[in-house]
Amino acid sequence: MKILSRIFFVAVAMALLIALVGPGVRPAAASGTIVVNLDYGTTADGIDVAEYTLTNAHGMEVKIITYGGIITSVKVPDRKGHFANVVLGFDNLQDYEDLNPYFGCITGRYANRIAEGKFTLNGIEYQLDINNPPNHLHGGVKGFDKQVWEVTREIIEPKAVGIELHYLSPDGDQKYPGALDTYVTYRLTDKNAIRMDYKAINLESELSTIVNLTNHSYWNLKGEGECDINDHILKINADYYTPDDPNLIPTGEIAPVAGTPFDFRMPKPISKGLRSDDPQVVIGRGWDHNWVLKRPSFEDTSLIMAASLFEQKSGRVLEVWTTEPGIQFYSGNFLDGTLYGTSHRAYRQGDGLALETQHFPDSPNHDNFPSTVLGPGDTYETTTIFKLKVRSPFWPPW
Repeated sequence: MKILSRIFFVAVAMALLIALVGPGVRPAAASGTIVVNLDYGTTADGIDVAEYTLTNAHGMEVKIITYGGIITSVKVPDRKGHFANVVLGFDNLQDYEDLNPYFGCITGRYANRIAEGKFTLNGIEYQLDINNPPNHLHGGVKGFDKQVWEVTREIIEPKAVGIELHYLSPDGDQKYPGALDTYVTYRLTDKNAIRMDYKAINLESELSTIVNLTNHSYWNLKGEGECDINDHILKINADYYTPDDPNLIPTGEIAPVAGTPFDFRMPKPISKGLRSDDPQVVIGRGWDHNWVLKRPSFEDTSLIMAASLFEQKSGRVLEVWTTEPGIQFYSGNFLDGTLYGTSHRAYRQGDGLALETQHFPDSPNHDNFPSTVLGPGDTYETTTIFKLKVRSPFWPPW
């Protein structure tokens, strides 16, 4: 197997930088590493896929493949220093191609659902492919999650390592209007954070398009394949959510969470309300809804903490920070035991959860939702950060 290792030592980094900026400068050196496996696999279409392993100064490890920009593994310590992978996934490319329910991937051009695959823009009604009947889901039959992305840059910084991924989505790709030049940058920092910066440029001079990008990792802070996530303690920074119709499409209402199972303003176990007879919980077979993050207005794009997740036995904490207006909490309702993951164990209902930062589902068909329209020549930019921490059993995580 051809393995290309790129390990950057302090002396090498300093020597290179001193050569560039002069001997009087004493720059900080990168403390993490990047290891590249060029032989991860080959797609059914004959395209080679690479795997990038990012490791920081504390031993946290993140694996990313160029197929779908998928985060395949995130290894972090518990309070005793024992490392475990805390995201669901597979150990081979074929399963990602044939079976993947969006584990760890970049979803686009439009993350989440669009009702009946229809929206009107540029004076035209567009009909997208229906891949989640009766709706269009996560960009279509061959969305961004099924593309092989190009690594355009390896990032070596004093306190972070990462990669920049690129995909040029042509006009008409999955029946979306306009060419979209898309970049997603992953950074693993020495603060045990995974920073994701999304950038998409509408290359058209006349056509507008729509865009909504996110990462679809499924988390289990006890460890991938260990058990369900129902005793994880969740907090969501939201006073409102968007109720769904029976097809999991927002009705257009922005409803208060107060007095409903959707109230996660104070931390509570996921199991609390999961089996409620609340009509919205019944529709989703659990939670599969968009929460409206607490902001001064929809125009505010400051970086805020959207959600926190705590697993008491391991002490692991996940914080989700974002510039986005919404977050989709999906409680793994449709995992059914037919998929076997990285640990070769079955994934059953509730064995992982997703916290997808986003604009709202079906926004192109709701004028009262934040707009996802990207005009000719305009640039879309958002940031989401997953921060991994540990807490003692007697220390509240929030």
